[in-house]
Amino acid sequence: MLPLDPLVLGFLVALGVGLLIGIDRERKKGEGPARAAAGLRTFTLASLAGAAGMAVGQELLLTAVVLGVAAFAGLSYWHTRETDPGLTTEIALVVTALLGGLAIREPAFAAGLGVVVAALLNARTALHRFVRSVLTDTEIRDLLVFAAATLVVLPMLPDHPIGPYGALNLRTIWIVVILVMAVGALGYVAVRIVGSRFGLPLAGLASGFISSSATIGAMGARAAKEPELAASAAAGAVLSSVATVAQLAILLAATNMATFRAYLVPLILSSGVAVLYGGAFMLWTMKQKAAPDEAPGSAFSLRTALTFAAILAAVLVLAAALQDWFGEAGVILAAGAAGFADTHSAAISVAALVSDGRLQPAATVIPILAAFTTNTLTKMVFAFSAGGARFALCVVPGLVLMVIAAWAGALFVPSNTAP
Repeated sequence: MLPLDPLVLGFLVALGVGLLIGIDRERKKGEGPARAAAGLRTFTLASLAGAAGMAVGQELLLTAVVLGVAAFAGLSYWHTRETDPGLTTEIALVVTALLGGLAIREPAFAAGLGVVVAALLNARTALHRFVRSVLTDTEIRDLLVFAAATLVVLPMLPDHPIGPYGALNLRTIWIVVILVMAVGALGYVAVRIVGSRFGLPLAGLASGFISSSATIGAMGARAAKEPELAASAAAGAVLSSVATVAQLAILLAATNMATFRAYLVPLILSSGVAVLYGGAFMLWTMKQKAAPDEAPGSAFSLRTALTFAAILAAVLVLAAALQDWFGEAGVILAAGAAGFADTHSAAISVAALVSDGRLQPAATVIPILAAFTTNTLTKMVFAFSAGGARFALCVVPGLVLMVIAAWAGALFVPSNTAP
């Protein structure tokens, strides 16, 4: 194929963008005297005008073209403001002119943005329904909190070691908090999409991304209240630990890939055991009635995420101090103690030591397994206290088998895993 001249390619992209956006506006402009002013031809010409302005006079002439298009769009809005108070078409016309100019310099980027604009315009009904009828006030608040944590707080945090032993990196800690919120939100969305048609096992699996210990407690309370759902609740409780392992894998990979590779075999074996054990209970519950639909709640717990950050920071300092005092044995003690509260913070703290060059990847397996074991003890306590002996006898064997499988997987970890 003969290469296209960059100028010709830019004008072709501008033409395509104008046509793509104009087709959507043409279909929605209406008929007769009350129809909207801008349609297929107007949007195509606006895009080509922006391209011509950039090609002939660079930014100065493009600015003049865009201002002229904005003026005409303003007149159109003033003329139709009583029958159509929306500004979508007018704003889209100005954006189209800008995309036409962008196509001369960055044709691929302009083409991608043109597709996004056309998709947004075409999805008007679906987006309005989603925002007004599907999203709850709590979910919108959660979305704003997540956006603020990602786009406002994260850029402001320093990206260098601070604190005792230089063990704290605020940006790394906050990224992990964002990941915890994101994974929790993904589990919440899965429940919203699928509903409770598959009963408590699916709800337990999804809720485990937020907190497996809390999920086991909730499932135990459900089993104590409705004994006929004990098997289904037990399946959800055990499958929530699959989410724990999956979340642990994601966080380890995000923190230090070498640590993730070193711990991969224990992760696979423990999650496999949980899937098989929970799946057996799930098959048993297929003949039982599904759990009733529950009202939407919060996508994630900000308090849990902030508590996670505090635990992570404390464990990082404690692990660095114990390693300085006792060597690698101190890391095992710190991780095991932290595991009673949360597996992930202890595991990530150990992985962070690898990133800092304080520890070899293979040496992280025992501390992480220690945290995994002590956290399992916490889950056992939750199972007994919330669900009683019957529920605990269903759940605890699965948790014990997961721990055994994880420790067995440690036998297959090479002693010289490369960073």
